[in-house]
Amino acid sequence: MSESADSRTNTLNFNVGVLGHVDSGKTSLARALSSTASTAAFDKNPQSRERGITLDLGFSSFTVDLPDHLRGSGGQQRHDSLQFTLVDCPGHASLIRTIIGGAQIIDLMMLVVDVVKGVQTQTAECLLIGELTCPRMVVVLNKVDLLPRNKRQSAIEKMTKRLHKTLESTRFKECPVIAVAAKPGGPEAPDTEEPQGVPELIELLKKQTYLPQRDPGGELLMAVDHCFSIRGQGTVMTGTILQGSLAVNDTVEIPALKVTKKIKSVQMFRKPVSGAMQGDRVGVCVTQFDPKQLERGLVCTPGTLRTLYAAVISIRKIGYFKGSLATRAKFHITVGHETVMARVTFFGLPPVGASEPLSDSKPLPSQPCCLETPFTLDREYFYQDEYLTRQGEPSSGPDPEQWALLEFERPVTCPSLCLVIGSKLDADIHANACRLAFQGRLLQGFEDKSYTETALPHLRIYKTKQKEGQVERVTDDYTVIGRNLFKKETNLQLFVGLKVALSTGETGVIEGGFGQSGKFKIRIQEGLRPETKQLLISSKKKGKGGSKGSPANEEEPKAESQPVSIHLHFKRS
Repeated sequence: MSESADSRTNTLNFNVGVLGHVDSGKTSLARALSSTASTAAFDKNPQSRERGITLDLGFSSFTVDLPDHLRGSGGQQRHDSLQFTLVDCPGHASLIRTIIGGAQIIDLMMLVVDVVKGVQTQTAECLLIGELTCPRMVVVLNKVDLLPRNKRQSAIEKMTKRLHKTLESTRFKECPVIAVAAKPGGPEAPDTEEPQGVPELIELLKKQTYLPQRDPGGELLMAVDHCFSIRGQGTVMTGTILQGSLAVNDTVEIPALKVTKKIKSVQMFRKPVSGAMQGDRVGVCVTQFDPKQLERGLVCTPGTLRTLYAAVISIRKIGYFKGSLATRAKFHITVGHETVMARVTFFGLPPVGASEPLSDSKPLPSQPCCLETPFTLDREYFYQDEYLTRQGEPSSGPDPEQWALLEFERPVTCPSLCLVIGSKLDADIHANACRLAFQGRLLQGFEDKSYTETALPHLRIYKTKQKEGQVERVTDDYTVIGRNLFKKETNLQLFVGLKVALSTGETGVIEGGFGQSGKFKIRIQEGLRPETKQLLISSKKKGKGGSKGSPANEEEPKAESQPVSIHLHFKRS
């Protein structure tokens, strides 16, 4: 087994995502690049084989000598070869959720573009996913054999220039572009024709590699993409280790099924190994487990993943999404290795100038958007009807900091702080519009099925309300009586201590009710200005009817005869 272990540690695994529009030739390119296909590779789905289109994540690999720039950069772990694991993602618009699931394990993205058709809707969506999930990209212009020979080079140069312009505003600015023909003559052509440009692509990929941050420590998290049985051996789960490590005889949990299993054996591309770590693509064999129960999902150290009914996430709108992000709307939420519908509620920091109750709780200061404010259940937040953007503002910077409550239609199993992507996958797949709506990180999960009663009361989200009334009369230099803010049946005790502002500039606090008709007493801490007092007294003299000082006065002065109004801003959960 020591030899097996050595074979693992001497090979550096590097995950390359092959993404692009449907029919751009991704699978043909992966096939041309690969020497060894894994069990999930090249369209295991019969329907896909009939149509020649990838329906699920396919994996394959090839191994090359370690590039010079990676030699000696592995610290204590020395590598002598480099294994490229190719993650062939589907290009179907309706299956973009599968791409998102695969993109979370990618070190480098290979964006495949049909040189004849150029950038299409799904190409742009794949580019967005790449921006969210991986640091580097190579663009492959495929199907150059379809271009007339005498115009081929100029067409390639023109498309390369256009792509560089498209990528200018992304993190992949000035990324390399290379032209190939992965399957000359198309999918139906015989295999006798050699692919064009593939050796050059392999050299380019080698130059783009870096030493990914791999940490064998921490809890195991493995993304399983395929499950099958071997007679006399058991059930093999193939996938990529997202964090931690595993070894033969370890006990792992399949949290979605609430079962634990002991690892009988481990393989990496058909080679037995004693263990594997973060970034490795492995096959893990367990016994007494029906493969039909788990086609894809997560495997972890027992007890480390949680199943959530709702969650709070940080949120940023994706700029290319043209629709609005409205509270109570439903989105497809991709989290962990699952995509599920969820209802969204947006909330943020208190708006500038929000009135706060003068009680034991301290008022919340308004925060500048550029400061990262950690989410905590200890503070109060303000309800938003929709996601707020700075579009159209003169000093347009990043959007204000805000969060979202996701309420899932079915429970999801996922790690903490994982990437979350919200999409409108039910939009017209033929429309030329981006369906990726927002992205963020999972910050707080609610595991209780009755979370609306047990957990949500601790999430203090308030709406702002505004009311306007009038000053009826002056009691003394520091006290006025107000009316027309509350109904007769209102419990005024709920409003005691809240700040109010007079239209003449003074501020005060509601002290309590006055009589039985909804009137109330306001204490002006700094005192009334002489001109305000004079205005109110003279107005009172002009008013008609009404007995002096009677709190139960039925015939009140008309509102328009009162020159001073009262403004109340308050919060309601």
